[in-house]
Amino acid sequence: METQGASACGPLAGIRVVDMTTVGMGPYATQILGDMGAEVFKIESPAGDVLRYTEPVRHAGMSACFLNLNRNKSFLVLDIRREEDLVRLKSLIADADVFVSNVRPASLRRYGLDYESLRPGNPRLIYCGAYGYSESGPYAGLPAFDDIIQAKSGMAHFQGANDDQGPRYVNTILVDKVVGLTAAYAIPMALYERERSGLGQAIEVPMFETMVSFLAVEHLAGKTFVSGDGSSGYPRVMSRHRKPYATKDGHIALMPYTTEQWMRFFIVAGRRDLAQESKYVDAAARNANIDELYAVVAGILGGKSTAEWLDLLAGADIPHSVVLAFDALLDDPHIQATGTLFEYDHPTQGRLRAAGIPTRFSRTPGGIRSWASELPKHEG
Repeated sequence: METQGASACGPLAGIRVVDMTTVGMGPYATQILGDMGAEVFKIESPAGDVLRYTEPVRHAGMSACFLNLNRNKSFLVLDIRREEDLVRLKSLIADADVFVSNVRPASLRRYGLDYESLRPGNPRLIYCGAYGYSESGPYAGLPAFDDIIQAKSGMAHFQGANDDQGPRYVNTILVDKVVGLTAAYAIPMALYERERSGLGQAIEVPMFETMVSFLAVEHLAGKTFVSGDGSSGYPRVMSRHRKPYATKDGHIALMPYTTEQWMRFFIVAGRRDLAQESKYVDAAARNANIDELYAVVAGILGGKSTAEWLDLLAGADIPHSVVLAFDALLDDPHIQATGTLFEYDHPTQGRLRAAGIPTRFSRTPGGIRSWASELPKHEG
């Protein structure tokens, strides 16, 4: 998938983006835009994006995370505390289709980089601010990072609520990526509307509200019904038995979902008696007893080896999977066939591995035209 130097392609070809974001959330969004053909100008301070210096790193200033979030971008160092650099940045924004920032709004206002200040010079500008909390609430302006929002949104609570170990963070920068994806879909929506109105607009993508909405899909649960006395938390995913099941010699993921799948599982498991129990046959009753059912499944799966279960479950067309460490995906035949993970020669970092573009467009596919580069020297 080495396409460095190729001309821009994809559904966003011709769109110019000024990217003043750092760490994970904003760069993830702008890399997606770049993958889809947008011309992205990444603005860094003379110190550089802090993510450049996280571990692991082969060469200083070029961490693995930075490499994985900043392809398909042109890099420019500007110190907006210097008048000439601020003027240059505003000139870039005046000619851009999109400006994306994860700087707190109060700081941007001090430099005239808020939407109201920039709009007169570019009425067609799509202005996207992605930061901790909406400006319309009392938390406006508070600092926020992934762990903080995992804790404040309820994510850490739910992650640790099915055992006695207490709240826990998800072992990925989930908030950064969810909010980055949200910004990445909101911006093209605004560009689409601009085709009809001819006007730009401001988009606010706050981390806190985005994650509360994200979790509310299933975890609002009983609190959905205002007049009731139900609790939050989706019962199925909150079961303490919802985890990969231990077999005789390893672990396996198993997910019968429909009544038909559950009945087939009971049969191949040699437990036809369970297929006769109303609390497992009826979908509503099964959901009400899901924690008990998962405990039953855990007891059943311990009786055979992983290989035996894989054979039985495949023959019965029941959703299942082996449990893989991420390293194993490097040799996974499907991942290799789809180019989801691939190797390339970076101009300065040597042979590297990266994730490809997961979305496929039949007529206007995205592409990788350039890789993340070293921090340019500041001219000043």
